[in-house]
Amino acid sequence: MKILNSLKAALKRDKNNKLVRRKGRVLIINKTNPRYKARQGKPTKK
Repeated sequence: MKILNSLKAALKRDKNNKLVRRKGRVLIINKTNPRYKARQGKPTKK
């Protein structure tokens, strides 16, 4: 998994990439090719 400042370029790497927000992080996931994963942001503490 890559940790990136900008996910725009990583999103365009494959047509099956999806942008998802989970627990304050922005993730790129790809179910057909799990090699394309990226993360941005730290989780928010409550």
